[in-house]
Amino acid sequence: MSYSVKNNPEWVRSILSISGLLPILRLALVSAYLVGGISKLIGFQAAIDEQASFGLQPAWLWAVAAILVEIVGSLCVIFNRYVWLGAGALGCLTAVAMFVANDFWNHTGPTFFSTFNSFFEHLGLIAALVIVTMISDQQVKQ
Repeated sequence: MSYSVKNNPEWVRSILSISGLLPILRLALVSAYLVGGISKLIGFQAAIDEQASFGLQPAWLWAVAAILVEIVGSLCVIFNRYVWLGAGALGCLTAVAMFVANDFWNHTGPTFFSTFNSFFEHLGLIAALVIVTMISDQQVKQ
């Protein structure tokens, strides 16, 4: 995709128009999901224990769902195929994580700050997944 917005400085437009940059950015965006899914697959019992620690039952089913969404969703985004589905699934998984694992409203002190920050970092990831879906849709229209 050629970057053509004219309100950025020329040097920024030059960087954004580097051939092959978008696939690298898609990989970077989903890298934590891909690594997380592979790690959960390799250490499946730990993945089950993690889901159980958040009160998600049956924990094995939530672990399987997380693995599938993290790996398959990431591959959809990386390879720019069914991005709406992959990014949407990753966004939904991230929203669940926001409310289950980053419940800052139930904490005080240092735990409040770490869960508060993590909650909004997850919100930013969801926004980035929406943006990558919008970009993918624009590529199809061109």
